[in-house]
Amino acid sequence: MSSVFRKLTTRLKSKEFRDYLLSTHFWGPVANWGIPIAAIGDFKKDPKFISPIMTVALCLYSAMFMRFAWKVEPRNLLLFACHFTNEGAQLVQLTRAIIYNSQQHQEK
Repeated sequence: MSSVFRKLTTRLKSKEFRDYLLSTHFWGPVANWGIPIAAIGDFKKDPKFISPIMTVALCLYSAMFMRFAWKVEPRNLLLFACHFTNEGAQLVQLTRAIIYNSQQHQEK
């Protein structure tokens, strides 16, 4: 157990790790996490406020950046995870908007 802890500590102190923490490869995805967090936070809000057009745009945006994060060298798994999460959150929101809009049309 102590050797695992020692290896982890050594890796965290390395120049490569510090360089990673100071790079856009790290901070770009961290900043992007605001989008899926906001979408997840909106799950309990009234679906009448969901814009289906904007939600589709965010789905396309995340799909493109998931591909980019996978193809860029080195792979940016933090960015991939962010956009994967956002894709799921936006699909939930889009489903909520479609159900809400279809219920509104049925009531009319």
